[in-house]
Amino acid sequence: MAPTFNAIGLAVADLTASLSFYRRLGLEFPADAERETHVEATVAGGIRLMWDTDASLQSLDPDYQPGRSFGGWAFLCADAAEVDRVHADLLAAGHPSVKAPWNAPWGQRYAQVRDPDGYVVDLFAWNPSPE
Repeated sequence: MAPTFNAIGLAVADLTASLSFYRRLGLEFPADAERETHVEATVAGGIRLMWDTDASLQSLDPDYQPGRSFGGWAFLCADAAEVDRVHADLLAAGHPSVKAPWNAPWGQRYAQVRDPDGYVVDLFAWNPSPE
């Protein structure tokens, strides 16, 4: 099975302002979403749009610099083994790793690579046993 395109992520300095803007475009979020550091909305076709605060991104990547443009793609893999395999395949094809596969604290096997233009591409699978 090939990975499935699943999500688009954006970094935001002001989550409240961002959610207000996207609510005006018809996206729905929980009423208390402004209190979170990561918020998602699922749109037609099951694609997830994700917003992360600069602070949450800095907690995951100490090299992240707020105010710089950030965006990324996320591809859903069938399982943790596929995350590892696809990451290894992309490295073998000459694409640099941003972060080797790891068991993320939010319950996913996760890895990141750069595409030919330097964009970060996330690979993930839901990980029922993160140990």
